[in-house]
Amino acid sequence: MFNDSEFITTLEMLKYEHLDVRAVTLGINLTDCASHDIGVFTANIRKKITSLAGNLVAVCNQVGEKYGINVVNKRISISPISVVAAPFSADRMVGIARTLDEIAAEVNVDFIGGFSALVEKGFSHGDRALIEAIPEALAQTGRICSSVNVGTTRAGINMDAVLMMAQAIKKAAELTRDKDGLACAKLCVFCNIPEDVPFMAGAYLGIGEPDAVINVGVSGPGVVKKAIDRLVEADGKADLGLVAETIKRTACKVTRVGELIGREVAQNLGLPFGVVDLSLAPTPTVGDSVGEIFQSLGLLSIGVPGSTAALAMLNDAVKKGGAFASSYVGGLSGAFIPVSEDLNIEEAARLGHLNIEKLEAMTSVCSVGLDMVAIPGDTTEDTLAGIIADEMAIGMINSKTTATRIIPVPGKKAGDKAFFGGLLGHATIIDVKNAGGLNPFIRRGGRIPAPIHSLKN
Repeated sequence: MFNDSEFITTLEMLKYEHLDVRAVTLGINLTDCASHDIGVFTANIRKKITSLAGNLVAVCNQVGEKYGINVVNKRISISPISVVAAPFSADRMVGIARTLDEIAAEVNVDFIGGFSALVEKGFSHGDRALIEAIPEALAQTGRICSSVNVGTTRAGINMDAVLMMAQAIKKAAELTRDKDGLACAKLCVFCNIPEDVPFMAGAYLGIGEPDAVINVGVSGPGVVKKAIDRLVEADGKADLGLVAETIKRTACKVTRVGELIGREVAQNLGLPFGVVDLSLAPTPTVGDSVGEIFQSLGLLSIGVPGSTAALAMLNDAVKKGGAFASSYVGGLSGAFIPVSEDLNIEEAARLGHLNIEKLEAMTSVCSVGLDMVAIPGDTTEDTLAGIIADEMAIGMINSKTTATRIIPVPGKKAGDKAFFGGLLGHATIIDVKNAGGLNPFIRRGGRIPAPIHSLKN
């Protein structure tokens, strides 16, 4: 329970420090909608989603107003379309994406995630059709998000899938050339994807989830920064153990706020509550930056030596605080470093403090991976696949979730600017070594075997 001091600091978080519930995500199982008839299938998914999600936005707004806590995004995650729409061709898959986009507009949610496939060990017909459809589907819709899991610690990495995803990303970027490759901002390639992700673009409803469930994503980088600033002001000699404890206690309070909102939304909708995902996910707003936390810790900028250690401490403290606050912490939970979505991180990239090699090193200890990274548009499929494969290997070997959300911006080169708009922000395009090269290693295909430690019970 909160004591008087905790109540006061929580109120300050809400009023001054950008604390919000970043996303309430309604997960919907669509397996019972399956049909070989495309008309029947689309009618089934429309009926099920609208019946469950029709009041989602209104309830989120009502609960948010009751507690004075803004619920920024209302979202839906669905069963992987590669599974529930397995009989259909790529063209049909694109049509399904358009239908889902229409449904999202009808129920007024921001995004639907789950145009997804899990291919770490190989492909079904539905998997291949979905991956082939991804570029057109994302280019023709505004609210559809896609994710493909190409590796796990248990299965290894499907390198054929890695190359296919590089090709899909290149095509998606070209189809949205006039928007700096915006379609790619709605596409994540994963290793060890969780089954209960409320954050886009990776959200989908895992096979082990309920028929319908409410998951909540909470963020609070501004809150964590202010807590560190207060500690340093009160005790300039506070060591890193005390700093970590402060972050942990702050994360605990933020998690409690998220669970409060999530449980009430679930109760009002008559649905089970799933998890609260506490992830420090920034926005392009001053004071809502993960990058600024690094400066509060004493670093010149994110990306300078010491950044990986600082991120490891931050990620660990956030996870511990979340786990202490709730028995139902899930999703990704930790710290994100999306370049374009954080003004401070984007500035570090512009000034040269942060390059793609340092970003990759930092992903070994953060919650996701290379996130919202803009690279030159002439980067070849081979090089792009190599970047993805490297990130997947970090996840596989370290038994953690990693992902890439990379945008090869058509017609632009390193140092140019890409503009994505809204929460997606803008980015300085980062230089890539051997951007125009071939990679015979990647072209060998097959599956990189799982590490030996994955065989333990």
